[in-house]
Amino acid sequence: MTALPGLLDTETLRKDFPILERALHDGKKLVYLDNAATSQTPRQVIDVLSEYYEQHNANVHRGVHVLAEEATALYEGARDKVAEFINAPSRDEVIFTKNASESLNLVANMLGWADEPYRVDHETEIVITEMEHHSNIVPWQLLSQRTGAKLKWFGLTDDGRLDLSNIDEVITEKTKIVSFVLVSNILGTHNPVEAIVRRAQEVGALVLVDASQAAPHMPLDVQALQADFVAFTGHKMCGPTGIGVLWGRQELLEDLPPFLGGGEMIETVSMHSSTYAPAPHKFEAGTPPVAQAVGLGAAVDYLTAIGMDKIAQHEHAITEYAVKRLLEVPDLRIIGPGTAEDRGAAISFTLGDIHPHDVGQVLDEQGIAVRVGHHCARPVCLRYGIPATTRASFYLYSTPGEIDALVDGLEHVRNFFG
Repeated sequence: MTALPGLLDTETLRKDFPILERALHDGKKLVYLDNAATSQTPRQVIDVLSEYYEQHNANVHRGVHVLAEEATALYEGARDKVAEFINAPSRDEVIFTKNASESLNLVANMLGWADEPYRVDHETEIVITEMEHHSNIVPWQLLSQRTGAKLKWFGLTDDGRLDLSNIDEVITEKTKIVSFVLVSNILGTHNPVEAIVRRAQEVGALVLVDASQAAPHMPLDVQALQADFVAFTGHKMCGPTGIGVLWGRQELLEDLPPFLGGGEMIETVSMHSSTYAPAPHKFEAGTPPVAQAVGLGAAVDYLTAIGMDKIAQHEHAITEYAVKRLLEVPDLRIIGPGTAEDRGAAISFTLGDIHPHDVGQVLDEQGIAVRVGHHCARPVCLRYGIPATTRASFYLYSTPGEIDALVDGLEHVRNFFG
């Protein structure tokens, strides 16, 4: 096995993930390289979820019986864990949603209904980037269509970076919100947060950072980012599906209106009007994803025990090795930064004239799981004149041997298609 400096003890770690022992086609062992879509779940999280349903399952906040009190303590305990994980100043700034997409939609709708000085209307502008996931494009398109606000965006350079050469023209005095991804899910690009936040603050615009591809892979400090909102999801960071997070500055959460109405988010209700509970419950209408939040808390415990700095170091070494090996494959073109510097652990590529769907299917027959398509980032594919890409993405349990298997698999693809 190839030895690389900075790697985690993957031989031990992989024992925590039962699915990685699966044998697929003709007994071929699973090589899972689709972590940017969904990571695998360690036994420690699975066990916590099972125990919750076996011993503590109940609705939260409303009951005085033992199970309700236990479920509430576990649910709110998960909020404490997430707050510490992202260095939030207050636990009340952590809102549970069902995924990052809901978190992003939540902010868009809050701003559409807000009073001044936060309201987005026909006299204001919204700024995003060309590399966004559709979940950070469509909500802003809907908001601009509804309010008449102008939607603007930063373009991309040929090597997959944001083109900030016209930052003063894109972010102006009319800008109300700048929403951008910290690490691109298709290009792997790690974006220059400081420069964007600085310009947004100069004109008094709010900043929303999509950290879905960052929170699982590196230390995430919301105070250091200096953003106003940060969104991420649980299923990409060893947690269950159905749970996401929106962090927001306390004063904003107090001033902005709720998106969804119903139980739990209210203070008082009459037939004429209602008042709302303080944040975070103001934004958590109805029965929340209790078990999923508990599972996310367990995932945070798991990642924290390993150390986010060590995970980031491991993934940098794996990504550096992967870039080197992939560039050895004839006719392979990496879409995005061609080095491991300032990039995340997801690499998209094309292979000559072979359609990415064909690449993915042949790889699957060898037990290698990758993602194919436009990765919910179709504007990126349009920018680079390609229909789709094949994407390999890595995580804390990825090994150099899996990279070698991918490269061997791509040689098989090339031979298969002549």
